[in-house]
Amino acid sequence: MRKRFQVSGFRFQEKVRSFLDFPRTWHMAPGTLKRASRGFTLIETLAAVLLLTISITAPMLLTVRSLSSAYYARDQITAFYLAQEGIEAIHQVRDNQILEIAQTSAGGIDLFPFLIDATCGTAPEYFTVDARHTIPDDVIGGTCDPNSCPALQSDGQLYGHQSGWAYTNFTRYVNACYVSGSNNNEVQISVTVKWKTASLKERTFTISENMYRWIQDSSGT
Repeated sequence: MRKRFQVSGFRFQEKVRSFLDFPRTWHMAPGTLKRASRGFTLIETLAAVLLLTISITAPMLLTVRSLSSAYYARDQITAFYLAQEGIEAIHQVRDNQILEIAQTSAGGIDLFPFLIDATCGTAPEYFTVDARHTIPDDVIGGTCDPNSCPALQSDGQLYGHQSGWAYTNFTRYVNACYVSGSNNNEVQISVTVKWKTASLKERTFTISENMYRWIQDSSGT
């Protein structure tokens, strides 16, 4: 009787132990606990690093290209405005000369007091302009070659040629040529702006407009 009780007690302990081990023995396959406790292999680690690198690099490249496009668009718009400003500066010179003729009888005033390209493209001649001024002698700058014309300078707001200002990546030069058959009463003004944004290719933009000699001046035409 006592022996039977001991056997029954032993079986009861086994059942209790089996019950306590229930999650591990019934819900985990053999060897699962062993596999879960081991670390990543070298190949798994390299694959994870590769995926992480790809996921980071793609957005970074997209951001860099977006910034580059934004800077290029900014410089392109600035170049367009600088070219138009050059045309307006020549307009101002011509109109100031007209007012000068109307207000004085001294004579000797030419409506086109700037360099006229006699070759009209065969051997083009250029000069610079500074639109910050109103006096013709200050607006019209010196002659230059497109490859050696001085770059425009800026104080952060205005562009021109001013000692002490920072040089920019824009260069502006002007060509003036009499229109054929106009008896030197019509001149074609072409303003070119050259610029380079970061490592992108150098670009140029040219705008042209014809101007007329409205009244008789010292040229006699």
